[in-house]
Amino acid sequence: MEGLKLVLSGPSGSGKGTIVQELLKDDNFKLSISATTRNKREGEIHGVHYFYKTKIEFEEMIKNNELIEYAHFCDNYYGTPKAFINEVVKEGFDIILEIEVQGALQVKRRYPDAIFIFIMAPTFEELKERLISRNTELPEVVEKRLERAREELLLFKEYDYIVINDSLKDAIEQIRYITKSEKLKSKHYKEHIQSMLEN
Repeated sequence: MEGLKLVLSGPSGSGKGTIVQELLKDDNFKLSISATTRNKREGEIHGVHYFYKTKIEFEEMIKNNELIEYAHFCDNYYGTPKAFINEVVKEGFDIILEIEVQGALQVKRRYPDAIFIFIMAPTFEELKERLISRNTELPEVVEKRLERAREELLLFKEYDYIVINDSLKDAIEQIRYITKSEKLKSKHYKEHIQSMLEN
């Protein structure tokens, strides 16, 4: 059976990165590595956290149709390379695409069978506090991210599931339940049933 494509989105500060890191401790999950033009943060590694590209390199990838989706966010490009996704899913792994809402909507057009999960902080005040306490960005960038969060929250209806990240443990368990239940859907058993009937 092919793996699932799980698209996880949510505003900056919703905790989706932490959730993804916990899910990856389970062997059946693999992470889609995105390309970006943003600067490396301390401790990040090229080819592990992102493929770091110049603006020119990224625009070449767009031109050559090498991306499933891409978005321009806070003055930087972010995008998902196509070949890697298809290869991982064929191998039977569930691949996690941790991407912005704008990119998720592009993925939905290309892969309507993907599972779309929106991660939210319990309140907007909590979201703001998380962004400030990260202490990784200037105040004006934090404000930009909060403005963007308001826009993203309005698009929650585009997603199959909403996970409120009030408790990290509970949020992770909910996503595991979602994955398990999706795999039990009849559409995944078409070939299996056909082979049974032929014997």
